[in-house]
Amino acid sequence: MQFRPWFDPTADYHNYTIFWNQCMIVWFIDDIPIRVFRNYSAQGVPFPTRRQMYAFSSIWAAEDWATQGGRVKTDWTKAPFVAEYRDINLRVCDCASYGAAGCPDSCASSSNWYAAPDLCQLSEKQLKQMRAVQLGYTIYDYCADGKRYNGTVPLECSMRQY
Repeated sequence: MQFRPWFDPTADYHNYTIFWNQCMIVWFIDDIPIRVFRNYSAQGVPFPTRRQMYAFSSIWAAEDWATQGGRVKTDWTKAPFVAEYRDINLRVCDCASYGAAGCPDSCASSSNWYAAPDLCQLSEKQLKQMRAVQLGYTIYDYCADGKRYNGTVPLECSMRQY
């Protein structure tokens, strides 16, 4: 999915969060969920249950995908493009403390804070926030792009994400 921000992202800092547990991956902006990808691995949908997450960023010339297929042109007179970060907080299961072999199982343990049952679903407030963002600011949804997938869509698109 791709969204048009409801704010000017260059005017101030914003809090971008990825919450990933055994049930779902949720993307947030300023504590507002914008997208959920639920774990339907039992139904054949790939889900990163035994993968480590890495944090990195880059700036690239995205003249197609990030510009709505080239409809929105990059204004190169604004270059150089600079991203700044502050107050980065990574709350993670540190795989190094378990060793490579034990990491996936130890990090998936139900004793971890992020594995609590109430963190396997959005609250009613979060659900309303996400629906409002998706209704008002989605500019691309791969689940609605049958042309990209030759008349079909990926399996997860037929399953309830929320």
